Amino acid sequence: MPLRASRLSLCLASFAGIFSVSAQAFGSADPFATESLVPPRPVLQTGSDAALTVPSPCLAPASGAAIDVLQAVDMALCNNPQTRAVWANARAQAAQVGIAQGAYLPTLDGKLAATRVDNSLSSVSTGQQKSAALTLSWLLFDFGTRAANLESARQLLSAASATLDASVQSLFLSALQAYYNAQATRAALAAAQESEKASRESFVAAESRYKVGTGTPADRLQAQTAWSQATLNRIRAEGDLRNAQGVLANVMGLDANRPLALAELPAGAPEAGSGNGNGESYAAAEQDVAALVAEARRRRPDLQAAEAQLKAAQAGIDAARGAGLPTVVLGAGQTWQDAGGISGNGSSLGLTLNLPLFSGFGTTYKVRAAQAQSESLAAQRDQLSQQISLDVWRAYQSLTTAGQSLKTTADLLASAEQSERVALGRYKAGVGNILDVLNAQSALAAARQQRIQALLDWRVYRATLAQSLGNLDIGLLQAPAAGKSQP
Repeated sequence: MPLRASRLSLCLASFAGIFSVSAQAFGSADPFATESLVPPRPVLQTGSDAALTVPSPCLAPASGAAIDVLQAVDMALCNNPQTRAVWANARAQAAQVGIAQGAYLPTLDGKLAATRVDNSLSSVSTGQQKSAALTLSWLLFDFGTRAANLESARQLLSAASATLDASVQSLFLSALQAYYNAQATRAALAAAQESEKASRESFVAAESRYKVGTGTPADRLQAQTAWSQATLNRIRAEGDLRNAQGVLANVMGLDANRPLALAELPAGAPEAGSGNGNGESYAAAEQDVAALVAEARRRRPDLQAAEAQLKAAQAGIDAARGAGLPTVVLGAGQTWQDAGGISGNGSSLGLTLNLPLFSGFGTTYKVRAAQAQSESLAAQRDQLSQQISLDVWRAYQSLTTAGQSLKTTADLLASAEQSERVALGRYKAGVGNILDVLNAQSALAAARQQRIQALLDWRVYRATLAQSLGNLDIGLLQAPAAGKSQP
């Protein structure tokens, strides 16, 4: 008897050892290599050109350091919570693939029990019972339920990966918009300062003519009014710049009150019809919009995510059907027991056929629900496909308009500057009137704002079209960042 008791104790100790080793071996293991299925963490991928390399990726810029567009996008991808959330979702879905693959493997369960019995009605008033069991269960056949679940998990992982790509492109575009808007507001502030300076010069000229008796009080008052209005515009431009910098800091994952210094944009203005730096001329008038729509439907990650979700739902229909079909399970076990000084052990091996005969029509309605879900996702995919054509059309037309506006605003600004110089010179010479000067200065201020807006629109719509095509990446920034001329 002591020998049998020692055998049971040895089995209990072996169980404890197996559990300890299993917890250490499989707690952090990845036997199905699901981590390799997860897309890399969002970060700005730079090229080999030294001018395009981000010096310290994912590192906050030093206080007072000028930020270029590459650093702004890199900080947004690294620090914005949106990218971290979608990346974590992709990792979670990859783990679901591992769970679905694990369903093909057997399960091994252990059970340990120790009981103290105190029964006054028995001839043996007290006693101890100990038992141990090791059970193996292996699902051999299930009419494709596991295969459908695995296919669904894989498609949902594809959807999560595509959603990650779409989120990265969306945040990329938001960072570009925030950066270029901050640059535009800074240019608008510079233009407002120039207008204020010109208005002050006009007031000084009107004041001088008034003092020597060649000017009227009305001229002086009109010039002073224009100067005050220019000052007010400059104050508003300063507020707009602070707000734009706060938005940029927020997109970059920084506090909105973080002071930011913007790097100077490359010298030279873009030309109408400029490409994206990769040889593609998105704004060319002869570009076939239908081909752009076809390309967008092929490359857009959100449409790829919708397609994958639809395939996962279709696999879910098969899984719902398979849940109501028979299964064949292989079972094996070994037991050890010591009760009241009587010890023994046993083993078992067999096949079990499970026949689900009736489940309250649960399987029927689960299949119907899965089919309806599949139809809903198909409709959403078709709606998104139609929306893509509208996105491309709008972005294409907006970029075409912005490209045509570039040359026009350049001509407008040049003529407005010349007109302002002539009007002010004539007034100082005593042959012009103050209204001509003020009108010319007002037209010049408007021309500067229109030029700034045209440059902002071209840069933003250029990125918007690339994003609508599913092709927004660092290639869009290569030529502007390096200060190169574009084809």
